Amino acid sequence: MSDPKVALVTGASRGAGAGIARGLGELGYTVYVTGRTVTPGDAKGWDGTVLPGTVSETAAQVTELGGKGIPVMCDHGDDDQVAALFAQIEKEQGRLDILVNNAAFIHEQLIEKKPFWEKEIAAVNILDVGLRSAYVASWHAAKMMVKQGSGLIGFGSSFGANCYMHGPAYGAQKAGLDKFAHDMEHDLRETGVGAVSIWMGPLITERSRIAAETNPEQYKDFIETAENPEFTGHILDAILNSSKLAEYSGSTLIAAEVALELGVKDRGKDRPSYREMLGNPPTKNPAAVY
Repeated sequence: MSDPKVALVTGASRGAGAGIARGLGELGYTVYVTGRTVTPGDAKGWDGTVLPGTVSETAAQVTELGGKGIPVMCDHGDDDQVAALFAQIEKEQGRLDILVNNAAFIHEQLIEKKPFWEKEIAAVNILDVGLRSAYVASWHAAKMMVKQGSGLIGFGSSFGANCYMHGPAYGAQKAGLDKFAHDMEHDLRETGVGAVSIWMGPLITERSRIAAETNPEQYKDFIETAENPEFTGHILDAILNSSKLAEYSGSTLIAAEVALELGVKDRGKDRPSYREMLGNPPTKNPAAVY
């Protein structure tokens, strides 16, 4: 029996990251679960209510679902902690098959209907823990993956990279993730390692449930067709194992669309693409300037 594949999902105490980690656990992965929450109650939702979830709880769920969850408290704004995390994975596993860049600073005013200058300037921190932190993690992952000749670097993005969504800081972070995947593919070409950015649809998470309750008219239709975040984990595994990995690499992919291509279901269902409503992903540009 072959050894299980190894994944790292950043920012996986709860939300999309926790769901992606669980999805990979369902497929038998050993999953390193990182985040800052080690004590229940450290994080709060839009309405001030305490959000559930810790790195240990997510790791335990991964194990319960058939994988092996390994919790690691890591602040992805601290480069030294990130370096130590990858050194731990190298020592304990000797490989890394999937990196999912999901960690991001989420400001409490993110979904408020205010212009950016009327929100706290701290909203810009998503460009540090969210964009910069994804580059740092990918830098470490690429060194491991290129050496082993295989792997996938995934970025959790959204339609907010193209349309107005939650303000300019959020949009810039998502657009930056898409560009990371595009340009990293150029450097990773013919190494056996791929990089993709995934535009997830509306997700069923702790925060989205609160958002739906806080703004029912705004979120009602989305929630009815929302994706389970485990779906994204299944998609990333399918991309890694696809004969079209090199073709997908460098692309920004709409989760619902690539799932149809690869035969991946979300709890038995196909999910809608919001391309017509929210816009198109960027296309690959073959030009290269050094």
